[in-house]
Amino acid sequence: MSRTVTGAALAAVVGFLAFVEFTSGVLQGYYTPMLTDIARHLQIHDADVNWFEGAQLMLSALVVPSFAKLGDMFGRKRMLLVSTAITAVAAFVLPFTSTFGVYLVAWAFMGFYVVWLPLEIALIWSRARRSEGSSAITAKAAGILVASLEGGAIIGALAGGALVDKLPLPVVLLVPAFLIAACFFVILFGVKESPEKTGGVFDTVGLVLISLALIGLTGGLSLLRLPGGVANPLSWIVIVVGLALVVPFALWELRQSDPLIDVRMFRSPALGPVFLTAGLFGVSVLGAQAPLSTFARTDPSAYGYGLGTTGFQTSLIIGLYLIAMIGGALLFPVVARLATPRITLIGASLLVAIGFLLFLPFHGAYLQVVANMMIAGIGSGALVAALPAAAASAAPHTQTGVATGLTNSVKTVGGAIASCVFGIALMHAVAGGAGGGEGTAGSFSGYVTVWIVCGVTALAAAVLLLFVPKQAFTDRAGQPQDDAGVAAG
Repeated sequence: MSRTVTGAALAAVVGFLAFVEFTSGVLQGYYTPMLTDIARHLQIHDADVNWFEGAQLMLSALVVPSFAKLGDMFGRKRMLLVSTAITAVAAFVLPFTSTFGVYLVAWAFMGFYVVWLPLEIALIWSRARRSEGSSAITAKAAGILVASLEGGAIIGALAGGALVDKLPLPVVLLVPAFLIAACFFVILFGVKESPEKTGGVFDTVGLVLISLALIGLTGGLSLLRLPGGVANPLSWIVIVVGLALVVPFALWELRQSDPLIDVRMFRSPALGPVFLTAGLFGVSVLGAQAPLSTFARTDPSAYGYGLGTTGFQTSLIIGLYLIAMIGGALLFPVVARLATPRITLIGASLLVAIGFLLFLPFHGAYLQVVANMMIAGIGSGALVAALPAAAASAAPHTQTGVATGLTNSVKTVGGAIASCVFGIALMHAVAGGAGGGEGTAGSFSGYVTVWIVCGVTALAAAVLLLFVPKQAFTDRAGQPQDDAGVAAG
């Protein structure tokens, strides 16, 4: 296939989805600089802002499996439109309320945007799968989408920080709402529907069981983060109940002819390690960003560690990290073509591990932290693009949306667990420092724990991927599985 034909096929598959991911990136970066302003607007303590993240993570963990399955059944474009409409309505609620409860519910429902990338990758794969080089097309498209996402995150963070200093908060909050509304019409008129739909009956019982399991797990983790939560038996009981409910869910799914999630995919030699890698990757990409930011802001004259950066200097670290992620996402298809997607995934995991483990000896200077973050960022960007694309190419065509959605769900669960563990590790405050600090910083041993856990989990992911078949996630490996399924794996 010529480069011209391949480029035309890629353009036809991607369409306007890059704008959708740009919007997703804006949502992920825009609100961060104004969280303190939002807390003042709602008249709540800064610590209560953490409930926004927890509620959104919990809802997103529930939404992705169901919408991924509905996308396979009735069309990915249709579910993109539904999820975008829900996200837009929730975003328009925020500027017009000052009630914490209403704000929390609306913020949680904005978490519907997490289904966009899995649905997009599944849609791209469904349209490319009958073309020559479909895996390469999907990988390249995934890189472009992730680059758009990270670019949106950078612009969103810069725009949010600039606007909140100049305009009233309700006006500032209208900006992303209008952007999401525009996104709805971009999908409606610019994106073509999946060429084939599986139909079938929605597995409501399966959804209820997995929802209860995820609510138990994430709810128990939220309870652990409350004062005294670790010593409270109720926190651990809720977690155990949540984990135990996975068993009846799996047994139920194995008996269904059209399950919500084909749990046999976890036994696939190609898909199983991808899902586990996604969970391990979630530890660093979702769980470590807040600790790294607070480490940079910690005053070394008061606590003996940290960089003492200003808000702008900290935003530069985050911005450079996101730029590195863009580079990693765009490099992924290039390296995968020169080597194999499997080798590229292993290399990306190793870069994440190296970046975080370098914090152990090198954390005392601004440039050291920037260098560590950029190394980890290149690997992270490649993994964000690679994991859903790899899942799409290795899954049966009737389960493409579910497989790509599972990478996001498992990543979210990994991030939620890591966020809880890191929060507990950092909870032991440093009592008064040399500079008269008030003991509001996390302990240095807590930060060391964050770096070690992120590095070791990334190394574990690289080891897991060594057991994946050598030609996995390539066209040679992907096409036969469309009909054979994963049960034999």
